[in-house]
Amino acid sequence: MLPYLALTLAMLLWASSFIALKYVFAVFDPVFVLFARMVIASLCVLPLILRAGKRWRYQTGDWKWLLGLGLAEPCLYFLFEAKALMLTSASQAAVITATLPILVTAGAMLFLAERHGRQVWAGMVVSFAGVVWLTVGASSSADAPNPLLGNALEFLAMVCGAGYMLIAKKLSPRYSALLLTGVQALMGSLWFGIGMLTPWGQWPDTLPLWPSVWVVYLGACITLGGYGLYTWAVSKVDVARAASFINLIPVFSVALAWLILGEMLNLSQWLACALVFGGVLVSQKKPQTAMRMPVPAKS
Repeated sequence: MLPYLALTLAMLLWASSFIALKYVFAVFDPVFVLFARMVIASLCVLPLILRAGKRWRYQTGDWKWLLGLGLAEPCLYFLFEAKALMLTSASQAAVITATLPILVTAGAMLFLAERHGRQVWAGMVVSFAGVVWLTVGASSSADAPNPLLGNALEFLAMVCGAGYMLIAKKLSPRYSALLLTGVQALMGSLWFGIGMLTPWGQWPDTLPLWPSVWVVYLGACITLGGYGLYTWAVSKVDVARAASFINLIPVFSVALAWLILGEMLNLSQWLACALVFGGVLVSQKKPQTAMRMPVPAKS
């Protein structure tokens, strides 16, 4: 049961990141937040890697997969999600994550030679229709000034997240979850560190206490804990089964957004959410095999 407990805790941590990012982006520059988050995660994970002192079974050519792992997530993923959370609500962005298991399933079909029936594709279409409905039907508000663009960017982040999950599954037999998390943290530090040297990065004039505490939480707990738990769990269970736990993120996020941020969804948005979840359930449900009547023996 440990892998499943780890997956559930990882989903809770990732769900809380929507709330934390929505809060700190109102105080700090997004590029600075992501840079600080990656640096904090690196400072936490590097001593653990050195202490483990394990020899890794590096194989020739793995540098391409390790580079792709870091580029997919956190680099491009966080870039898309940071901009998305500035344009849409935390609740709507969280609902978009329900498409991630379907994207992972499609990626497994294309790159891992897994085969799935028409039911999976039907679920993908239904779920994507729900995302489109949620996006088009969303109205602008103080916490969601441009939900159309924000939800589209969040969907691109999910595409990057699917790439991360597939690559992590490929590399997990040879590298520990700790090392893969460290690679992600170091690449994120370099990526967003370069971003801080551009006109898009702005250093803060002051460091208010609670926003700073949330940034530390993002780096130490969510980045290190969430990715570490998920990467370890995906080495123990099938990637498609692990991806299905992503469906917990919208549930956790909507509840946290209501409790902490006071966000609410209208009736049309709730119906769109139901369509997203319905498509996910259709794609995950195993088709029933028809029962065959026994053939009577010939006398």
